[in-house]
Amino acid sequence: MTESGKKPAIVLLSGGLDSATVLACALREGGACHTLAFRYGQRHSLELEAASDLSRAMGAASHRTVDIDLSSLGGSSLTGHGEVPKGRSESEIGGGVPTTYVPARNTVFLSFALAWAEVLDASRIYIGVNAVDYSGYPDCRPEFIEAFERMANLATRIGTEGEGLQVVAPLQRLSKSEIIRLGTTLGVDYSRTRSCYDPASDGRPCLRCDSCQLRLAGFAGAGLVDPLLTRFGLA
Repeated sequence: MTESGKKPAIVLLSGGLDSATVLACALREGGACHTLAFRYGQRHSLELEAASDLSRAMGAASHRTVDIDLSSLGGSSLTGHGEVPKGRSESEIGGGVPTTYVPARNTVFLSFALAWAEVLDASRIYIGVNAVDYSGYPDCRPEFIEAFERMANLATRIGTEGEGLQVVAPLQRLSKSEIIRLGTTLGVDYSRTRSCYDPASDGRPCLRCDSCQLRLAGFAGAGLVDPLLTRFGLA
């Protein structure tokens, strides 16, 4: 238990816009926040560098990067199995499960977070899934989060003998613009975040993949300039 009277929390931190906002939300709630990222065979390590940087800059209690090789199973363009789709329309982005979906990724990530929560006696796991401006991923839906929380409290010591565990998804019902406005009020430095699925070697975003397009639309809808674009001279 921390001085604030709250048990620790685990925050899944990918290095992207949404997870950085979630970390800010978790920190606002009080209690020590421990951040967790994964090297799972993704195309680039820029997001992992961003996650470590954000964790430190925002004041998390600790940060870990766990190695798991989801690329060995195939099934996703994010792990090098096929091309990352680019230039898709808004209807195409929201119109089905895209090739960038990594099979069972959020289930795997939450399971690791659950294990660490038991070790740290944490009471909350935060995840930045979003069911409004999402790219067709089935593991971003509220039904999935609710089902995982039920499972977590059935399958763990903290659930059966302790006070139980919450899986918190504070961005679930927000649009990308609303997420950006929220993060801005909480002081998130979005120039430190990385969203692009297929960036250049220097970190410059492609501006054409689904994630880049959702980010561009989000900042435009919020009436703000993306500081990452300014950083790369793209604004």
